[in-house]
Amino acid sequence: MTRPSTLSGNIEEAARNVTRRAFLGNLGASVGAMAFQTLFPVWASATEGGPIKSPMAPKIPPLPPRAKSVIYLHLAGSPSQLELFDHKPILQKYDGKTCPKEYLTGKRFAFIQGTPTMLGTHVNFQQHGECGAWISDLLPHFSEVVDDVAILRSMTTDQFNHAPAQLYLHTGTPLLGGASAGSWATYGLGTLNQDLPGFVVLVSGGKTPSAGKSIWGSGFLPTLYQGVQCRSTGDPVLYLSDPKGMDRKGRRETLDALSALNEMQAKATGDPEIQTRIAQYELAYRMQVSVPEVMDLKEESKKTLDSYGATLDRRLNQDGADPTFARNCLLARRLVEKGVRFVQLYDWGWDHHGTSPGDDVIGHLPMKCKQVDRPIKALLQDLKERGLLDETLVIWSGEFGRTPMRENRGGSYGDYIGRDHHPHCFTLWMAGGGVKGGVQFGQTDDIGYYVAKDKVEVRDLQATMLHLLGLDPWKLSFPFQGLDQRLIGPEGKARIIREILS
Repeated sequence: MTRPSTLSGNIEEAARNVTRRAFLGNLGASVGAMAFQTLFPVWASATEGGPIKSPMAPKIPPLPPRAKSVIYLHLAGSPSQLELFDHKPILQKYDGKTCPKEYLTGKRFAFIQGTPTMLGTHVNFQQHGECGAWISDLLPHFSEVVDDVAILRSMTTDQFNHAPAQLYLHTGTPLLGGASAGSWATYGLGTLNQDLPGFVVLVSGGKTPSAGKSIWGSGFLPTLYQGVQCRSTGDPVLYLSDPKGMDRKGRRETLDALSALNEMQAKATGDPEIQTRIAQYELAYRMQVSVPEVMDLKEESKKTLDSYGATLDRRLNQDGADPTFARNCLLARRLVEKGVRFVQLYDWGWDHHGTSPGDDVIGHLPMKCKQVDRPIKALLQDLKERGLLDETLVIWSGEFGRTPMRENRGGSYGDYIGRDHHPHCFTLWMAGGGVKGGVQFGQTDDIGYYVAKDKVEVRDLQATMLHLLGLDPWKLSFPFQGLDQRLIGPEGKARIIREILS
């Protein structure tokens, strides 16, 4: 038997190497490389010696933008629209009377059982501003800036429990795994300051929302676009500081070595998530200087701090005054002023079921209103005075509304008064960034149970927000699980609320 020639041996060896497994493996790397080029077309590593242009670099919006940034104020637990914005004199006439069966039969409630009684409001309403908006006495400071906002009293959702409703509002799906609105905004637009995260989250009220940190996650988008939670006291970002014994130079050398290793792996696999990791390391390095600077309120004047109510001691006093939300509002202004694209504030403590002093609509709700009323007015005025309100979209909301019936958990009443979850109607407001001030849009029926005019869906809110940022809600998508995923859902059923736009 003659031995094969060297040439034929090489051919046979090459053929053996091209197995199905090897072919598919190489194909996967090629697909990953294509995805990498799509997601990060302008990224150049520091190890290559060229200029660095981050995947978070600002992008030109496909549509004319009205807003450059967003500040979203979410009151987790959902405040009662009937105690704050939705004036219902007729509901007062039914206070204490048995709820009609038509509002109970076939309906789902989180806690109401049996037949509850109707619940009128225990607060006064007055008309304010040139627009004549009816606002509760619980919001005296907000009442002074009502001509700068558009109030939507006809919001509705299809979720009646906290976590799914929060996820649906902020990620477009009631299930875990969706990409948050802030992630979509930075994915579509990048950010204006490469030394700060494009999407920052600030939390007050003592705990995170019921849906947890998933509501500011990036979901199926690269993790570079997820929200970065910052704190108003202590280290602004946990684990951002260098370990003990490591100086700035040592940190830089470590990151350069990691970047070189990650680059090698990225070229071998084409995995775009590796480039995300490189970008996050570099951003964290820059944030060590930039974040403490922007989070330091000592630069602000006493007049500004007082206007927000941000100078109080951190401990709760007898009136329940807590400056955390106030400080977060001031930080939100500082962050958008520095070029952060999306700032999300979550304030916990608005779930007033009436089962204890801590969730009583009579005692606890007024205390929570005191914590947010002055800071919200100050935020809107501060943005306006600095010329930032026209380019900053401010949104205020809970995740759903509250029932016009009194909650009777377990079929009976306790010593406190509250309202159950209500998906059929709730109120939110928007200001700045292309929104007309002094607008009152939509209305509910006489007792605040159903929307009576100009119904607004969650998807409509999401589409309007993206539109104001210059993004097409229907074209901003990401392929995942065989679908073109969107903030407004793969089916794309939404409308822009043009009636409130300037």
